Amino acid sequence: MAKEINTIGVLTSGGDAPGMNAAIRAVVRQSIAKGKRVMGIKRGYAGLLDEEIFEMNAHSVSDIISRGGTILQTARCMEMHEPSYQKKAAEMCRKNGIDGLVVIGGDGSFKGAQKLADNGINTIGLPGTIDLDISCTEYTIGFDTAVNTAMEAIDKVRDTSTSHERVSIIEVMGRGAGYIALWCGIANGAEDVLLPERYNFDEQAIVNHIIEGRKRGKQHHIIINAEGIGHSTSMAKRIEAATGIETRATILGHMQRGGSPTCKDRVYATTMGAMAVDLLCEGKTNRVVGYDHGEFIDFDIDEALSMKKDLNEYQVDICWSLGNS
Repeated sequence: MAKEINTIGVLTSGGDAPGMNAAIRAVVRQSIAKGKRVMGIKRGYAGLLDEEIFEMNAHSVSDIISRGGTILQTARCMEMHEPSYQKKAAEMCRKNGIDGLVVIGGDGSFKGAQKLADNGINTIGLPGTIDLDISCTEYTIGFDTAVNTAMEAIDKVRDTSTSHERVSIIEVMGRGAGYIALWCGIANGAEDVLLPERYNFDEQAIVNHIIEGRKRGKQHHIIINAEGIGHSTSMAKRIEAATGIETRATILGHMQRGGSPTCKDRVYATTMGAMAVDLLCEGKTNRVVGYDHGEFIDFDIDEALSMKKDLNEYQVDICWSLGNS
């Protein structure tokens, strides 16, 4: 028989993402609605190990749904890779009466949640990352806001690139995944998109494409470069030397993590946060909430971590074919 959950903890771990606050708010208020006590944990697993734990109420999460970042702060915690610290984290939960924990973060955060579940703490993971690189879900908290932020910035760079008849290399985030780059490549109508999953390091092909476009009268050339490839500044120097056309690199960086979340990120993060509480109250543990084919569902963490994910091949094809037309 599943043990009854009386106190639910919530933490955010790894990189921050717009919509995390919406998820926190949902966890807190859904827990209270079900008669549960709620404990907030600051700075992720690092804060759990340091016992930065405090009680939350409905007022604690007032007016945060529209705010970017995370009110609980976040951090990366290498200690959670070690069994002794995993046991200590579970002991900290028990010491503070936390028998159910919601972890908002990426794959690394889920591995920590998995170890806490192994040590007797009922744990549910929510996919919080702008990179969209969690294999078990078609949606991750923060991606929609981040890709819209990048899209708007690239539109602005295109304006000035056209005015000066430049080549612009714009680097977007995503770690080793190319989802933000791919989506912006399509949404911004970029001439070239460099994806870690597909890049062949053939800069001469890019140079040829730029020269051909200039012969056809194009006044600019936008190259979207994924963070997983990087080196945008040195690439710009090489392309300018090869083409004789002024080439600038713009690295959008952490601006993509911030800002007020979009409607989609607020609604989906809220739904996932409430669902995490429902799962804990049902006695579930070692689960990840995901979104697949229009439905919010949950997976076993072990299963979720073993899944593989790739870019949508048709979207890759049209991104390249339309940019090369």
